[in-house]
Amino acid sequence: MRLGYTFTGEDSPMATLLLSVMGAFAEFERALILERQKEGIAAAKQRGAYTGRKPALTPEQAGQLRERAAAGEQKAALAKEFGISRETVYSYLRTSSTANVTG
Repeated sequence: MRLGYTFTGEDSPMATLLLSVMGAFAEFERALILERQKEGIAAAKQRGAYTGRKPALTPEQAGQLRERAAAGEQKAALAKEFGISRETVYSYLRTSSTANVTG
């Protein structure tokens, strides 16, 4: 069934009502989609299929990276040598400093 309504920006009461109802249905549908997505991710984590991204470096490489950075080597040179970005270098260094504080 085609009603022939067009939304031209004029404030007729019927157009405003229909636009509001359509918007509410769209928000409701989006909320349902997000809820189902969260449930699916939780189920995948339970069965071990959703483990996230693999670490860029092995634990041995990460240890070497931390030691060499502590010795004063440039972060950019380390990043290039290990084949990772500088931000990843800093991420590894941050995780080591928080591990030392808490552990």
